[in-house]
Amino acid sequence: MDLKRLKHLVALADTRNFGRAATQCHLTQSAFSRSIQAAEEELGLQLFDRGSLEATCTDAGSFVVERARKLLFESRCLERDVSLYRERLIGDLAFGVGPFPAATVVPPLLIEVRTRFPAVSVRLEVNNADFLATHLRAEELDFYLADVRNVVAAPDLHIARVANLPGGFYVRAGHPLLELERVTGAALLPYGIASVRLPEAVRTGLAPLMGLEAGKRVPLALECDDLSLLKALALGSDTVIGSTDAGTVLDVQAGQLVRLEVVDIPPMFSDMAIVSLKGRSYSLLAQFAVDFIVRQARAISMPG
Repeated sequence: MDLKRLKHLVALADTRNFGRAATQCHLTQSAFSRSIQAAEEELGLQLFDRGSLEATCTDAGSFVVERARKLLFESRCLERDVSLYRERLIGDLAFGVGPFPAATVVPPLLIEVRTRFPAVSVRLEVNNADFLATHLRAEELDFYLADVRNVVAAPDLHIARVANLPGGFYVRAGHPLLELERVTGAALLPYGIASVRLPEAVRTGLAPLMGLEAGKRVPLALECDDLSLLKALALGSDTVIGSTDAGTVLDVQAGQLVRLEVVDIPPMFSDMAIVSLKGRSYSLLAQFAVDFIVRQARAISMPG
């Protein structure tokens, strides 16, 4: 069976509609239907149940479509790698990061890339891990960097831990909490806590340390995946923000933000990892970016 017909099977499985799948494959509906029928005849299996509203995979269809996806993925990887090899191309770069690395390890990388490789194009997505995983699987990203605790492990993903970036709670200079001799976790709650999307284990783990019932989640006054907005909120209000230390170092040096020493909360960190698709090799530029990110992250990481 040729790859084009495999694409038709996957399209129908995804859209569950002959008309939409035909449009997606740039075919008339009759031509598309003949292709699906020919695939079933070639394999000797009924691959789809054709209902009045939608077409759904039979058990045999699910089996075949799963393997078709893998073959199509390998085919795209082969075409890309052969092109890079033949032309000795360094390639363009598309990658994703969470908000903390976007404010710390990424700016030096972008400067380095623009300085050393001014002819290449770079596309950067700053978002949460769920969003980035979706776009990675769509092969729109070479890789993404995020807290591994937010990454759902899956057979198609390769997850490589990079470093633990230390972090904590920050407030504006002159904040009422800075007048206390001992700052406890419970003392933070009345002021409201703002953060990027936190791993569920972190929110539930912090809850009892802040005087909440076990199993409860730490309430967030604001959840936002933009560190610059979080810092602006802290500077303009009494809101407490959670951040990596590297993400606020300039604000602390300028005397605008102050790191709270919370006596009953252990050291906090962001457990960073690079996530890529298994079986997909990096372009030369993507490999350069990964190596650079690893060096930068480890330079500002927690010891051990």
